[in-house]
Amino acid sequence: MDITRRKLFQLSGLGTLAGLTSMTTGCDLGSMFAVPPRETSYFTPNDKFYTVNYMDAAYNFTRDLDQEQWHMVVKGAVSKPMVLKWRDVLNRKPFDQVSTLMCIDTLPGGTSLGNAVWRGISLKDLLIEAGADAETARDVIFRGADAYHDSIPFERAMGDEVMLAYLMNGEKLPKAHGFPLRLIVPGLYGIKNVKWITEIEVYNGDYQGYWQRKGWTDEGTIHIFSRIDSPGHYQDVRGPDVNFRGIAFGGPHSISKVQLSLDQEKTWVPAEITPPHSPWSWVVWNYLWKDAPAGKHMVTVQATDTTGRVQTSEITRPQPNGATGLHGIVVNVHHA
Repeated sequence: MDITRRKLFQLSGLGTLAGLTSMTTGCDLGSMFAVPPRETSYFTPNDKFYTVNYMDAAYNFTRDLDQEQWHMVVKGAVSKPMVLKWRDVLNRKPFDQVSTLMCIDTLPGGTSLGNAVWRGISLKDLLIEAGADAETARDVIFRGADAYHDSIPFERAMGDEVMLAYLMNGEKLPKAHGFPLRLIVPGLYGIKNVKWITEIEVYNGDYQGYWQRKGWTDEGTIHIFSRIDSPGHYQDVRGPDVNFRGIAFGGPHSISKVQLSLDQEKTWVPAEITPPHSPWSWVVWNYLWKDAPAGKHMVTVQATDTTGRVQTSEITRPQPNGATGLHGIVVNVHHA
């Protein structure tokens, strides 16, 4: 069911929002009402980084994983099947990459996304060493210690930016985030970024993972997203000058422009963007509204990626392809 954005802003109770979230896979979607300002930082601390598992008990299967006992099998349409242990992974050439992860359940203004610098090994190099059959391979399947499974196209798996990560923000990958090894595929929703990997299979067919079998997208490409972090929704602020701050994320492409509307989308003004460390990460934006009139104002944010694609204002639910729509807040400006 699609609803207009203006209608969404008119909703007056949290019960309606609860109805909108009842069909999702369980991410923290955030409240659209009475929201305090969020702290906006470029990197998300590990202990504040969102976590989602396909079932509540998933972490119980992995909390006692021992790095010295763990191993990962590479099999399927390969000429040289491999078994890698923890030390084998550490002895391979590493690289660092800044990437944003985002849950497919995230609604406009939602909180289930985070940005980190990851260190890991190249999936492409591993598949080449294993002798993956590029002529017949169609998908690469990833299976985790929690029995979760998903796949990405072989062509995508051979991208230079796809990694098997073991460090997160300079620390050993936390168990909640996939220790000892997890997949990072920049630009794809979190359902594709399998954690606690124990098996990689090169597959010559179209593999349907856990969520695909329940009707969710197999492509998993992230839609353009932007959010106002400060001020908070319905916050009283002292004018006449008001500072706005937030994030924008382009999924497979970086962000080139962020704009704010201060008059219910009649006109748009450009915000300043802090250059990101990576094309795979969100950007932090700022805007100073000078001489803001006293009273209540609806403020909306919209982003454009580096290909020129503009974030859509159409509201769609998360299932099956991820939510779309613009984030807006109401601020109450007071003059001294």
